[in-house]
Amino acid sequence: MDVGTLVGLGLGFTFIILGIVQGGNLAGFWDFPSIMITCGGCLASTVVAYPLLQLSAVTKVLRKAFMTKNDDPSSIIDFLVQFAEKARREGLLSLEEDADQLEDDFLKKGIQLVVDGTDPELVRTMLETELAFLEERHKQGQAMFETMGSMAPAYGMIGTLIGLIQMLRTLDDPKKIGPGMAVAIVTTFYGAVLSNLVFMPIANRLKVRTAEEILLKEVMIEGILSIQSGDNPRIVEEKLKSFLAPNLRKSTRGRIGEVAENGQAAER
Repeated sequence: MDVGTLVGLGLGFTFIILGIVQGGNLAGFWDFPSIMITCGGCLASTVVAYPLLQLSAVTKVLRKAFMTKNDDPSSIIDFLVQFAEKARREGLLSLEEDADQLEDDFLKKGIQLVVDGTDPELVRTMLETELAFLEERHKQGQAMFETMGSMAPAYGMIGTLIGLIQMLRTLDDPKKIGPGMAVAIVTTFYGAVLSNLVFMPIANRLKVRTAEEILLKEVMIEGILSIQSGDNPRIVEEKLKSFLAPNLRKSTRGRIGEVAENGQAAER
């Protein structure tokens, strides 16, 4: 579970509730018809905008926002450096058994293509094509939440207009104007909170997740092609570390020496 996402949402709702309690009664901000207009309207617009098959995958999309990714670029680089070392010692065919044990389907596919002797340009084309469509699928999930984020304030305003119309019909009773106005405005409040605290932040979190996954895949592609071309493991490591921020590169330093020592020990 991604603690940052949960903490952010929790802090947001906590500060809003504390602000309400400090200045008035929390019960005054509860209005079920307003919730129906805002949430129901967002849901209806999203159903109209996207195919049902795509909407059915919204739980998987949400999982990406709330679950922590265990993949680490440094560990991926370690794997690829070890593969490069083994390929130089025993040949590319020796990677076939290791490829079958990989959990990442993208990396497994790339190593298998190399083992099968596929042309390097074709390997790059196939992997980059898969990467492009992966990014496109992720963008569709992001777009759903961006749509809900843009619709929520609009339906909040619609609810406000409905409340104002109903309030104007009771202008002959001044006592009902204040409460009626409060109910009308609370719908806009719901729309603003849903948009700025829930939908748009989740959409942005999904973008961050996509960027992280694309970075990993790009590291894999370059590593796979370097292994296929027979590059020195140290060169492979340095090339792949260029994808990482400087503070992350330190975590991979010295590991190539360990890999080399293990390789020499295996040969002895």
